[in-house]
Amino acid sequence: MNTGMILLVVGGLLLLSLLASKVGGRLGLPGLLLFLVIGMLAGSDGLGGIEFDNYEVTQFVGLVALGFILFTGGLETQWRTTRPVLWSGLSLATLGVVLTTAIVGAAAHWLFNLPWVVALLLGAIVAPTDASAVFSVLKERALGLKGQIRPLLEFESGINDPTAVVLVIGLTEVAIHPQTPWSALLGEFALEMVLGSVIGYALGRLAVLLINRIRLPLEGLYSVMTVAVVALTYGLTSMVHGSALLAIYIVGVVLGNSELVHKRSLRHFHEGLTYLLEVGMFLLLGLLVFPKQLPEVAVPALLLAAVLVFVARPVAVYLSLWGVKMPLAHKTMVAWVGLRGAVPVVLATFPLLAGVPGAQILFDVSFFLVLVSILVQGTSLPFVARWLKVNAALDNHNSMPLEYTPTGAGRNDFIEITVPPTSSFIGRRIMDLGLPNEALIVLICREEQYLIPHGTTRLQGGDVLQILAAKPFAETVQARLAST
Repeated sequence: MNTGMILLVVGGLLLLSLLASKVGGRLGLPGLLLFLVIGMLAGSDGLGGIEFDNYEVTQFVGLVALGFILFTGGLETQWRTTRPVLWSGLSLATLGVVLTTAIVGAAAHWLFNLPWVVALLLGAIVAPTDASAVFSVLKERALGLKGQIRPLLEFESGINDPTAVVLVIGLTEVAIHPQTPWSALLGEFALEMVLGSVIGYALGRLAVLLINRIRLPLEGLYSVMTVAVVALTYGLTSMVHGSALLAIYIVGVVLGNSELVHKRSLRHFHEGLTYLLEVGMFLLLGLLVFPKQLPEVAVPALLLAAVLVFVARPVAVYLSLWGVKMPLAHKTMVAWVGLRGAVPVVLATFPLLAGVPGAQILFDVSFFLVLVSILVQGTSLPFVARWLKVNAALDNHNSMPLEYTPTGAGRNDFIEITVPPTSSFIGRRIMDLGLPNEALIVLICREEQYLIPHGTTRLQGGDVLQILAAKPFAETVQARLAST
């Protein structure tokens, strides 16, 4: 296949996937499911007849894509909303993954008659929730959730992959070399988590200094710099045997919660890059799967999927959140949004490339479980949220059209503040609010219309104010408008 034909196929599949996601949104189907189906139809067993079975390329592309997806998730993580769920998320990402591995592994040992090590390996492969799946489906479904459900889900999906990676690599080593002591897994896990956390935070702080102090000639070059930061973080952390994915996520969190030049454009760039990588990764995984092989494992795989969705995930969530002050309905919703995506299929390539006996079964079953998870859980999220009465309205005000590029020398930035419907300042003129001189209201969004504010403009409940100010003064304005 020549270069022109390759680009024609790639471009056609990407365009078809984008159109399919638009149609899927109207039908209530997650875009990720359609991407997988398109990949399968284009594969050797489908209409396209494209031959592809390179697991090394799949693993490389999957890990690179996952790194950038986690980085984007970190950029969008607001520390003020994540801090209250920090320990709950860490518990789900560690204890929850281990419990899921044990329960699914026990079921796989019985259903597929696998050796215990290989069965537990399958449990570790499908244990983590998928960041790309969680972020994508929640956005597609425009699903608002009460309380701390959404921050917890997003934080958990962003940090539980490193736990699964360590378990998969460790269990793969035990499967190949049975003399490997199981205690070594615990030490390896602790070392990787500590190194990943320390390196991620250090490189995140360094990246903030570089981005703010280096004066690049073009705004687009700052996006290139963040791509370099992600690559350097992955490479450096891997070289010292730390958790590269955890380090990348922490770098994203540090950047996302710091004052950066061109912050908005960086977020827009990585949002588009993440979507491209998601589409490409799911298309690639669809090409890699041979649908003719799936019926052989369909019945036991469906039973294992039921164990994962209705037993392993709920038990892991309830035990991991034991003692956490959270309504039972909220915990149940967290248990149901245990979406699996491309991560399990990427993890399944590790035992395949290592030559673990029965690894092809692990790959086929992992793909089957991903398909079931996206189809069943992904499509039912709005219904389950309404049934549990945990759905909430989303803040759907338009994105402000004005942008501000901080120079790095000052601390001013555009900050959006919504006027609460109970504010005592509703109906009062802006000139009578007594706002700090250091805070300037630049634009007002009211009922999807943009208003240029004047001193005589009267505020209404639900107005979204775009304010140019340093964070302390913006917080003063917010507190003042929130008074009743």
